[in-house]
Amino acid sequence: MPYLLASDLPTESAGKRFRAGLERPGIFQLPGAHNGQAAIQARNAGFDGLYLSGAAMTASMGLPDLGIITVDEVAFFIRQIVRSSGLPLLVDGDTGYGEALNVMHMVRTFEDAGAGAVHLEDQILPKKCGHLNGKNLVSAMDMATKVAAAKKAARDIVIVARTDAAGVEGFDAAVDRAKLYVEAGADAIFPEALNTREMFEKFAKAMPNVPLLANMTEFGKTPFYTAAEFEEMGYKMVIWPVSSLRVANKAQAELYASIKENGGTHKYVDRMQTRQELYDTIGLHDFEELDASIIKTVVPVMPQEG
Repeated sequence: MPYLLASDLPTESAGKRFRAGLERPGIFQLPGAHNGQAAIQARNAGFDGLYLSGAAMTASMGLPDLGIITVDEVAFFIRQIVRSSGLPLLVDGDTGYGEALNVMHMVRTFEDAGAGAVHLEDQILPKKCGHLNGKNLVSAMDMATKVAAAKKAARDIVIVARTDAAGVEGFDAAVDRAKLYVEAGADAIFPEALNTREMFEKFAKAMPNVPLLANMTEFGKTPFYTAAEFEEMGYKMVIWPVSSLRVANKAQAELYASIKENGGTHKYVDRMQTRQELYDTIGLHDFEELDASIIKTVVPVMPQEG
């Protein structure tokens, strides 16, 4: 039912529900959802947690993932995803949008918006996608200070510390940084851009009893592994950060090309979500039933030539 009904809202905070997902057996699968519609579709497919990627978010806005957007812009995406799906959400917090006080402001804003977890990374602004070259890192102590600040600001929200050190300073440095971040208060660790099974397994062995997050992004440095394979390697969470946006963007480009070539959408209709499917997904009739003054929508039948 719609989020407007208080009786259908979760009784526990998003942070507590995210922690419950971490504590149960198996790996917590968190597909990326770049907007509210994608979030509903992921939930309907059977997922019980989601991920909001900074790269997907900025790309959907027509911007590169360079730390350009603001805390409030991210909070807008958090609210629509949480509102539409009701699921606990892990959010990409980039570098924390500044230093310690900025990090604390980010955590409070994201938790108030409904996020269940947030990760922040040890890059220097302007930051880059973790699978690209040319990344620069803050000192390990500066990042640890940010983690400690984030933990002070958190009520129930889970704090995940991401390190990009493996591709910059080397594997051992990444492990050392991760251990320092856990000491500073991180609830989980996200080792970015590991590129072999051996590296994933070695990192997990170096961080016993620490929940680890694996990033299964396409077109990056990590080979394709399944959720079950990451679990075997010792990981507790896996994200597919930009997949939903990649599929949507590809389909949109093909649609516009078809309109330009054929003078309309008639060659592409069979690949569209129908009006009925759209209304079913967003629960239009459920909303209508909440207000007796709204006449129930009758889905029109598309006329056919001949």
